[in-house]
Amino acid sequence: MNVSEKTRAAISSTIREALCRYVSGDENSVVTDIHLLPKQDSGELLIFNDDDEELARTIIEEWIECDTDDFMKEVESVLRSEIAALNDQRYFEKLSLLKPYSFVLVDEDKETVAELMLVDDDDTLLLNDELLKGLDEELDAFLKELLEK
Repeated sequence: MNVSEKTRAAISSTIREALCRYVSGDENSVVTDIHLLPKQDSGELLIFNDDDEELARTIIEEWIECDTDDFMKEVESVLRSEIAALNDQRYFEKLSLLKPYSFVLVDEDKETVAELMLVDDDDTLLLNDELLKGLDEELDAFLKELLEK
């Protein structure tokens, strides 16, 4: 999905708006996930915390006009790149969130579609399909080997 700079700016601005209440507080807020919910039919991007408290909302005009069947997959890469850009700008270092916390893409039922980024004390991990490919098979083989001994 090719998105305009206006759309990228709107997404970035909405993420910053959602996180502004967590910037440089005296104590760490206990939030383990920031949920991002894109809606193709209305073009809305909703961001909320673990308690389903809405943190920010915007309308992305390009999403309304998008008629692809792979909407969530395409939006995932756009959101991931905007979150990575904020990370590159060191925006997340200013947050007073208790680590680790994640940015999670969710669907209308608030089920996890993809983990976009995990922020931890030592490192920030960008998760993608290539990194996790084959992990289940490796873990199954490891567990089988442990149980046989």
